[in-house]
Amino acid sequence: MYGNSSCGRAQESTTTSSSTSNRPPPLPRCFPRLHVPHDGRCRLYGPPPHLTLHRHLSTPSRLHSWDFAACSVLLLICPLNVFYRPTRYCFLTVIRNIVCSPFYKVLMVDFFMADQLTSQIPLLRHMESAACYFLAGSFKTHRYETCKSGKQYRELAYVISFAPYYWRAMQCARRWFDECNIDHLANLGKYVSAMVAAGARLTYARQPSQLWLVIVLVTSFVATVYQLYWDFVKDWGVLNRKSKNAWLRDDLVLKNKGIYYGSIALNFVLRVAWVETVMKFNIGMVESRLLDFFLASLEVIRRGHWNYYRLENEHLNNVGKFRAVKTVPLPFHETNSGR
Repeated sequence: MYGNSSCGRAQESTTTSSSTSNRPPPLPRCFPRLHVPHDGRCRLYGPPPHLTLHRHLSTPSRLHSWDFAACSVLLLICPLNVFYRPTRYCFLTVIRNIVCSPFYKVLMVDFFMADQLTSQIPLLRHMESAACYFLAGSFKTHRYETCKSGKQYRELAYVISFAPYYWRAMQCARRWFDECNIDHLANLGKYVSAMVAAGARLTYARQPSQLWLVIVLVTSFVATVYQLYWDFVKDWGVLNRKSKNAWLRDDLVLKNKGIYYGSIALNFVLRVAWVETVMKFNIGMVESRLLDFFLASLEVIRRGHWNYYRLENEHLNNVGKFRAVKTVPLPFHETNSGR
């Protein structure tokens, strides 16, 4: 019996040594490992924390992003005559005129740029988050409560959401003061309604309730109808029943009228895209943040689409105060030639 057992142990030792010699070398510690415990459930374990790529690259990559933003600002205000200084300074002048709207005479470039800012509110909100991320030191501490639920951060969201509409409203007030045209006061009301709707949406996001949902739907509906009317009738000059081009305007640049009708429908659809941000429809497996990014991109596309017809209408109806004539008088005196 003992002989058989010793022979068995010798055979087992030989088998173990041969299997060990044929076993592949162990993976380095930085590779994930598959662990099968006694319960039969497979678990995949990653590398140790001190060997992860995130630990080594997180802080430098974030610092590089901060350096890039700082260099962009310094380049924008650089006084040297490099990198298109006239264009950069013209842009800064327009931004100054927008921020200080009531104190500067409003030109077309000023209110046209301010209109673009009203479509960039999601971008401004993300810039707020990025600034808070760096200034609060979240990239070092990995504590993100300050930039998500902090009181000052949430209150600043109202300021950023209101600012573009407020600047545009102040431009309308200044134009009414200079020109005494009642249309500018009506346009001011449009931006006030947009501010009320934006404030209601932010409050509903913080305090979701049935009452605030009703307030959001009512204020957003009023603001949307106001904006659609101004887009089509005032800015684009279409929906004219007496026009020789049905429901458009008399003068058109594009020969295909179907493009105008399609543009009207597209602008209408993109104007009411806010319904999804309030109702939060379940669209398959699409993540909410990805859907918000998609809707923000659509608003930028809508604004670019709006720009073409706005400039077309301005061009065809002549700029300034000479909208009733086809030629703009020049500041020159006619003189007879030598004849």
